[in-house]
Amino acid sequence: MEVWSSSFSLSDYSTSKLKLELQTSKSCMMTGQVCNEPLKAELAAAPLLRSFFIGGFECSTHRTRSGRRLDLIAATGHDRHALADYARLRELGISTARDGLRWHLIEQTPGRYDFSSVLPILRAARDTGVQVIWDLCHYGWPDDLDIFRPEFVRRFAALARAFARLLASETDAVPFIAPVNETSFFSWISGDEGIFYPYARGRGDELKRQLVRAAIEGIEAVWGVNPQARFVHTDPVINVIAHPDRPQDAAAAEGYRQSQYAAWDMLCGRLCPQLGGDEKYLDILGLNYYLHNQWFYPDRTMILPPHPLYRPLRNLLREVYERYGRPMFIAETGIEDELRPAWLRFVGREVRAAIRAGVPVEGVCLYPIVNYPGWEDDRHCYNGLWDYPDEAGQREAYDPLSCELRRQMRLIEKLRP
Repeated sequence: MEVWSSSFSLSDYSTSKLKLELQTSKSCMMTGQVCNEPLKAELAAAPLLRSFFIGGFECSTHRTRSGRRLDLIAATGHDRHALADYARLRELGISTARDGLRWHLIEQTPGRYDFSSVLPILRAARDTGVQVIWDLCHYGWPDDLDIFRPEFVRRFAALARAFARLLASETDAVPFIAPVNETSFFSWISGDEGIFYPYARGRGDELKRQLVRAAIEGIEAVWGVNPQARFVHTDPVINVIAHPDRPQDAAAAEGYRQSQYAAWDMLCGRLCPQLGGDEKYLDILGLNYYLHNQWFYPDRTMILPPHPLYRPLRNLLREVYERYGRPMFIAETGIEDELRPAWLRFVGREVRAAIRAGVPVEGVCLYPIVNYPGWEDDRHCYNGLWDYPDEAGQREAYDPLSCELRRQMRLIEKLRP
């Protein structure tokens, strides 16, 4: 199993046991002071997103070790059937989605932009009334760019400006943009661990600073076109602790855990102020959470519920809110196969508990909303609500997850009428 992967299998853990644990695990809020009351009241004044539940369309475009360029929007048929996909969301009661640009298709010649790959998707969202949070860089960029060089920042800002102009010409809705997907995670997995392209090692901090520079320049470029634009910054929320048998690892484990905040701290100027960070850049936080987001340091043994050292998700949400006081939502969550309903039930319970405790969680994104082929092996990953499309764009639904989602919608509507 690949730790951090959004699609995984539980080869050494009983599926039935895990399902029971996800359904029955109990947890309680940690104590602590929530952010200031005026800000809390402001965040609770009106919903940030058009719907609490969000449909996330996988849009990764990075290269695998074989050199093959991924294009998950095409592989799932979303590029051909965006109108049907968005209409299907609306029929279910979902009016917000995550989607993305394919930069390598848009800028095949430096400085020249062909938005034909995204325009039908943009118009489908507009015509169906779906609010989209657009990823500008979801692990992929044009082949001629070196992500470590200054040119990357300049070209990224220019792309952001050009896309903002396109949005302004197509819709008068306030843009919601995620400049760089999972800055801290991507810096670690591709700059330190060498697992993702560009397969670097020992350059994670350098890459993180580069991506923060790009995000800041991209935000300023978009604001130059539309000062009302909102920005989402996504990263996994994790819990890393020392194994009880190795208390000597406690300090290192805590340092690792705190590193999840580095990109956000850079964006708001608390860390590496020479990058130009400022509080104004840290707008909306997207927290990605999967079953494997808690582990023991340093061997990455997963901590699963109801292990006594498993930290409730509601507590993780509260810690982020106390630290930044920003609006936030679960930007990615999901699991494979028959565990999908139980996982959504588990996440929904934790989110509602956080909301009741005063943490203003704005939504939960099912990611992915449609099944997709595995990045490395093209295996059919059954982790979405809907399957691959037929020629007419129809997708078979996974009924147990559909039923659970409708149940969660009713529960959140009682909590947030």
